[in-house]
Amino acid sequence: MNKPLHDVDFLRWTIAQAAALRRAGAMRTNTPDPIDWEVVAEEIEALGRSERAALRSRIAVILEHLLKLALSPSPGPRRGWFRTLDAQRDAIRRLLDDSPSLRREVAGLVAEELQHARHALTRSAARYAEPLSADPASIAFSAEQVLDEDYPRVP
Repeated sequence: MNKPLHDVDFLRWTIAQAAALRRAGAMRTNTPDPIDWEVVAEEIEALGRSERAALRSRIAVILEHLLKLALSPSPGPRRGWFRTLDAQRDAIRRLLDDSPSLRREVAGLVAEELQHARHALTRSAARYAEPLSADPASIAFSAEQVLDEDYPRVP
């Protein structure tokens, strides 16, 4: 049984629907009630963009916690950081199940968000006079590490 595209890949569906609405609007389809085709298309596109924003946000949280685990000499609250990694990775898995085309965005978002996470950690460490075991700029994570439920291993 073939599933509808919105059940298979929500992001691709939003892109296709927005394009179809724009084509219909350009043909000036006569309807009993006026439809603002462009705005409807923009709103459907916004649904797809919100999926990407959710992915970005979850990646940012993962990177923040991976950096803390890598650079904080503090023995705690490591369990909480690992729980956060698990929760964010589970949420990303669900996002990618709903919108598989988002998978191609992961590596780029990791690269972008890593810069922000490094800056945030450096700023936070300075603000609270917390030592770091190395310069955050010396640490990098791949998309595979960000998504890998076993990375890093729990000590």
